[in-house]
Amino acid sequence: MVSDHSHLIDEKNILFKESSTREGILEELATALEESGKLTSKEEFLREVFVRESVSPTGLEKGLAIPHGKSSAVTSPTIAIARLNEPITNWPSIDEHNQVDLIFLLAIPEENKGDLHLQILGKLSALFMREGFIENLKNASTEKEIVTLLEQELEGSQKTTTLDQKQKTVLVMTACSTGIAHTYMSAEALEKAGEEMGINVFSEKHGAGGVEDQFSQSMIDQADAIIIAADVAIKGLERFNGKPYIKSRVARPLKESKEMLTEALSSTQLIQENSEENAMQNEKKTVKEEIMQAVLTGISYMIPVIVAGGVLLGLPALLALPFGNVDIFGAPEYFALHPQPIFKYLSDMGAFGWYTYQFMYPVFAAYISYSIAGRSGLMAGFVGGSVAGGLTNFILDTKVTSSGFLGAIFFGVVVGYLCRFLNENLKFSKDLRALKTMLVIPVTSLITVFILNIAIVQPVISKFVEFLTNLLAKSAGTGQLIYAAIISGGMAFDLGGPVNKTTETIALGLAADKIMPLTAHNLGIVIAPVGLGIACIIDARMNKGLFDDELRTNGRSSILLGCLAISEGAIPFALKNPLIVIPINVIGTILGATVAVGLGAEMWLPLSAVWGWPLINKGIPAYVIGFVVGVSFIAIANIVVRLALRKRKEQKV
Repeated sequence: MVSDHSHLIDEKNILFKESSTREGILEELATALEESGKLTSKEEFLREVFVRESVSPTGLEKGLAIPHGKSSAVTSPTIAIARLNEPITNWPSIDEHNQVDLIFLLAIPEENKGDLHLQILGKLSALFMREGFIENLKNASTEKEIVTLLEQELEGSQKTTTLDQKQKTVLVMTACSTGIAHTYMSAEALEKAGEEMGINVFSEKHGAGGVEDQFSQSMIDQADAIIIAADVAIKGLERFNGKPYIKSRVARPLKESKEMLTEALSSTQLIQENSEENAMQNEKKTVKEEIMQAVLTGISYMIPVIVAGGVLLGLPALLALPFGNVDIFGAPEYFALHPQPIFKYLSDMGAFGWYTYQFMYPVFAAYISYSIAGRSGLMAGFVGGSVAGGLTNFILDTKVTSSGFLGAIFFGVVVGYLCRFLNENLKFSKDLRALKTMLVIPVTSLITVFILNIAIVQPVISKFVEFLTNLLAKSAGTGQLIYAAIISGGMAFDLGGPVNKTTETIALGLAADKIMPLTAHNLGIVIAPVGLGIACIIDARMNKGLFDDELRTNGRSSILLGCLAISEGAIPFALKNPLIVIPINVIGTILGATVAVGLGAEMWLPLSAVWGWPLINKGIPAYVIGFVVGVSFIAIANIVVRLALRKRKEQKV
């Protein structure tokens, strides 16, 4: 049979296995995809798959798991299937009793918008919700039977959208982070529940290929309620103004679809204008929680600016290394010695990276404000962040100390709450509504930024930053060691969590203001994952079984991810044994960072990955020694502590 689905489903990518672990079967499936030409790099694809695994469970129920990854290593959308005789009992699932014996690994290209195959993958995900479908797959005896069954079901998966005027109507919008599995399965679960309850349920899927089955205005007009099941922001909610609605994570309908339909039809919460923003605000949080979430939102948008700017800043120097000089940024005498045009281009690239780096504060403050006030806070937050980064010095030719990340947080929070207050309390007639968002709020918030800068930021926050700078400079060695301990410990504590991100913001801000280098920050990212990976290798050589097969497999990827400056590779270890792993991570990372700083290592670029080490500004041997000390401590301490705990347990028995 030849169809549009034949590119997705290949008998070569279907495995029948006796038993395996989650990591083992994912690697075997990825190997099959690589051998069939669907992947250019198995390792790169698996890295994305495991990142997705750490976000939320891909195990479902009835023995089913749908791991998936979106990666540039995928040549075209495809699927690999494994059926196990012995189930995997510890696969993280929405049903805690789920024992996985049927695995569908979805491989999604990074950029594949509008591709028909992505729509087919979505339809396939929805089929899993159909009665008897999973059982039929498990009963198939050959690879060919599985392919035939899937293609037949996909050919007949088209649905009609006939609205029964006698029934209540609920419109559903679903979206998950990759736009494939949960997006379609949640929609199918709610539609199925609607059929059983006598409710019209229609779904609009915001998938990887764009919006599918978009609602017409007549459907919206007749809707009695709206359900938003999404892990990412959905645009265009203004279409549903005045409609009752509920909002949840995308996975909730898989377990509570009927409850959600009942809840939506009885909801008194109405979608208002700029509903995406109001939905954010309507979540019940304390001011402290709201500010923390806003800061984390700002960090998430700021980090790509910093990383990209840092790479463009450091790459020219790295490319110039073979010529014996990395100081190529605006040094006329260097260009006199090397008049080739390539060095001018490299210098311009470095300057461009530096300018990009300066956008960290505007983006940071803008998205803090956005998290609080929505779109109405973006402009004032951006300007406030620019002022915090030193815009007024550039314009007015002054030399006032920039308020840096503290000023950016202050501006973002204050103008965010101001814009939200104005948006909620200023009432305009329908004809003049645009006046509020286009003139009154922008002008009022911008004047507020101007006043705050003169009255509070420059005389208070900038002075505090100046005081802190002088204090750190005067304290020299002792102050730097204390700072290194705090920053490295915070980076290692929760490996990409709130403490890590907050610590990273402080470190990046102080580096951008030329107060403290990023030595401890960079080492704080790489030491823990590499150390835990080395511990697994030692355990395997000793044959002590201190780490289970799952963690041993994670250990290999943890070393690779650590060398690439991705600390999340150590998360599985921390989740499984937090009381052992977290303290050792923190102590070992502090030890390594303080040794490196104490020996004189200095790194200003945000390039933690191994390839960036040649660009360490001062003391490369000291940096490497600190890294080795920290990694060694974490590896050895994990072995020693686990052996001691096992011995104590055996003595009690």
